[in-house]
Amino acid sequence: MAVLSQRIQAAYDAIVIGAGIQGSFTAYHLAQRHRNTLLLEQFILPHSRGSSHGQSRIIRSTYAKAVYARMMPESFRLWQQLETEASTSLYRQTGLVVLGPAGDPALESCRRSLDDGDATIILDATTLAQRFPGLRTHAGEVALWDGTGGVLFADRALRAVQDVFCRHGGTLRDGEKVLRIEPGTMVTVTTSAGVYQAPRLIVAAGAWTGALVAPLGLRLPLQPLRIDVCYWRKKEPGSPDMGRDSPCFITAGLSQPPHSVYGLPALEYPGLVKVCYHYGSPTDPEERDRAPPGAPRPSIALLSRFISSYLPGLETEPAVVETCLYTNTPDEDFILDRHPQYSNIIIGAGFSGHGFKLAPVVGKLLCELSLSEEPSHSTAPFAIARFPNVLQAAL
Repeated sequence: MAVLSQRIQAAYDAIVIGAGIQGSFTAYHLAQRHRNTLLLEQFILPHSRGSSHGQSRIIRSTYAKAVYARMMPESFRLWQQLETEASTSLYRQTGLVVLGPAGDPALESCRRSLDDGDATIILDATTLAQRFPGLRTHAGEVALWDGTGGVLFADRALRAVQDVFCRHGGTLRDGEKVLRIEPGTMVTVTTSAGVYQAPRLIVAAGAWTGALVAPLGLRLPLQPLRIDVCYWRKKEPGSPDMGRDSPCFITAGLSQPPHSVYGLPALEYPGLVKVCYHYGSPTDPEERDRAPPGAPRPSIALLSRFISSYLPGLETEPAVVETCLYTNTPDEDFILDRHPQYSNIIIGAGFSGHGFKLAPVVGKLLCELSLSEEPSHSTAPFAIARFPNVLQAAL
C-alpha cells in the first residue's frame, strides 16, 4: 500500500472515462452534486475520432420504443437548462417528419409516443408538400409530424457541457489514454500521464469501452460500426427544397432500406443537405479512417437510390462524405449498469447511434447509479444481465 500511495497523483470523488457527450454529461451531473470529479479523454480535444463530433444531431419526442419516449421530456428540459447555464443556443426547432407505410407497427408506436393531442398530426400530401417541398411520398405511405423535433448543435453542445462541468469545479484532462483499471474500494486508474483513485468509476468510452472492461472480466457484446455521414447538393442552388427552415425527417418501417434513413436541413455546409443511413460497417475504432481507397461503401449506393425516389431535388452522388462511429448492442438498446462484480464501476455504452439526444438523462442516470441512488428512470431495460455469458474470469 505504501508503494501504491506514493504513485497516486490525485484522488477524486469520481472518475469518468470518456469525454464524449455521455461521459461529459455524467461528469456534469456529478459536479453539480458537488462531487470532485475527474473527466479523462484519451484524445486531445476537440477531436473527431469518436461518436460525439459534428455540428448537428436530430432531437425529437417521437420514439418507437416507449422507454426512450418517457425519457425525452426530461431530456428537453435538461438541454434547456444547459443552454441557460452556458448562455448559448444549442437547439433549433425545425419540426420532424416521420415517414412510413400506413399502419406500420413502428410508425404507430411513434404516433402513440406523441399522442398528446397537440404535438402530433398525420400530414396529408398537400400539407406535407407545403412544409417539406423536397420530400416525395409514395402510395400507401403517411407522414407523422413531431412539432418538437429539431437540430441539436452537437459540437457546441459538447463544448458547453464540458465548460459548465469545469466551472462547477470539475477537472478535465485530455490526451490521457487509460492503460489500466484496478478495481477495489478505491478504484485505481492508470493513464499515459498519471495514476488516479476514486471510490467510484464510470466508463463511458464509446467504441473503446469493450477493450477497457475486458480485463475486468466483462465481455460486452459491443460492435463498433463505421458510419458514412453524407451531404448532398441541391440540383437547383437556392431552391427552398430542404433549405435551412425545412424540417428534419426519419423513416420508419419502409421495406427498403431496412434501417432508418434520416435527414437534416442544410445547416452545416451551405446548400448541402445531410442525409444518412442508420447503419454501417463493422470496424476497429483504431482503424476507422484507414479504409483502403476504392473500398465498397454500400450505404452510399443505398442512399442514392433513396434520394432518387424520395428527395428528387438532390443530386444522387454525395458532395461530402465524413465518417463517424456507432457502438451497437445486439438489440440497439443502451447499457447503463453496474459491473456485475464491482458495484462501484458503472458502465454506459452501446448507444447504437441514437444516444446523443438523450445524453442529459443518460448522464443523470449514470451519476445516480454511481452514487447508489434510486435511478430517476428505470434502468431495467439497460441491464448487462440481458446478455448471456458476459462475465468471465478477469485477466
